[in-house]
Amino acid sequence: MRRILDAPIVHSAHPARPLLFAGGRVVPIAEFLASVRQVAAALPGNGPIVNLCEHRDRFLTVYCAALLCGRTNLLPPSRAPLVIEDVVSVYSGSFCCDDAWVARALGQQSAAADGAAELPLIPAEQIVEIAFTSGSTGIPRAHVKRWRSLLGTTAFNAARLRECLAPRWRDCRPWIVATVPPQHMYGTETSILLPLVADMAVHAARPLFPADVAAALAEVPAPRVLVSTPVHLRALVDSGLRFPEVGVLVSATAPLERTLAAAAEQLFGAVMLEMFGSTETCVIATRRTAHEDGWHLYPGVVLEPTPNGARVEAPWFDAPTTLQDVVELEGGDRFIVRGRNADMIEVAGKRASIADLNRRLLAIAGVRDAAVLQPEEGSGAVRRVAAFVVAPGLTAEAILVELGRSVDPAFLPRPLVLVSALPRNELGKLAREALMSLAAEHLTPHE
Repeated sequence: MRRILDAPIVHSAHPARPLLFAGGRVVPIAEFLASVRQVAAALPGNGPIVNLCEHRDRFLTVYCAALLCGRTNLLPPSRAPLVIEDVVSVYSGSFCCDDAWVARALGQQSAAADGAAELPLIPAEQIVEIAFTSGSTGIPRAHVKRWRSLLGTTAFNAARLRECLAPRWRDCRPWIVATVPPQHMYGTETSILLPLVADMAVHAARPLFPADVAAALAEVPAPRVLVSTPVHLRALVDSGLRFPEVGVLVSATAPLERTLAAAAEQLFGAVMLEMFGSTETCVIATRRTAHEDGWHLYPGVVLEPTPNGARVEAPWFDAPTTLQDVVELEGGDRFIVRGRNADMIEVAGKRASIADLNRRLLAIAGVRDAAVLQPEEGSGAVRRVAAFVVAPGLTAEAILVELGRSVDPAFLPRPLVLVSALPRNELGKLAREALMSLAAEHLTPHE
């Protein structure tokens, strides 16, 4: 694989090239870059930027302004004040930048910024961002992302999307609509980096409800790419609404159940593409979930099963990374995910995967969401499986009867608790802390 060199912030920087849909209109590259230069000139100090912007267009502007100044975007795992304080305390001289600050910076009188001016090359080794995940100790874990590593993974993300679009849309410019926030790695890869360096364009909104998704899709031309999560996709499929045609649906953050993938493809008339990756690695593989179980690695990625998980290496990585996933190689670029080390549970000498149990629950007609867990028990106690399920109109008994058709009796959840909703975060993930709080609320010590 060729060496990744220094590169400008944007690919195809023709002044009229559309980059954003924001404020009810298309924003061309020239106008966007003028805003970037104005914000860059207004940024105080020279330390890292804690990018707290919730509006995608302003997040993108600050992200690029930091690159232009040779500064790093710090992306905390949440906007909780104490979490932000933890990040700021580690990176001295950092500046917290939110939507209100950007609005003031852009509203100030200043010399006209030339959006068509030649852009400097961003050094391949520049640390563009530091993304954080919540570690097991509660202290955010930092993951450094250099410009070359982001360029490397984005090139393959773009190639896979264009491959899916090509049969019908050839080389037309895709418009991205994303239900995920830009601060998380998945959102950054798909709704920030693809528009910048892969000649795509993005809607600034982050639509949440099905009607909002339909409205956002209608505001941009085809071919459309909808970036979402399994939780959002299930809500869209169950909504009963009709949506504008989508070329590619993209999903990540949690395993996508095959029947949901097939239903989404049918509803949107789209290719359903699931992405596999992590904050540590970014996306490294994809699959057509409605039609296959195996994943296809990106060119150059080497995946090796180990006793502790899966060792991953790629030319654009700083160093090899070990994931917690239990994988099985199938030859060539293909592999199967069997579960995660922390995901494997044991009852009465038998082993099963929580992810597989979740998948089987979600496959039951009427089940909208589910979370299986193995509650902590005292020494010597048999650790049974429990589950929280969102299934309006169904009883726990009916769900257990249906689940018993495909699951060993040892792993039938007891209890199976029906709830109105699961405490998922804005990315659709269910943090272990939130699940344990739910368990403490609903489960007795003997359940």
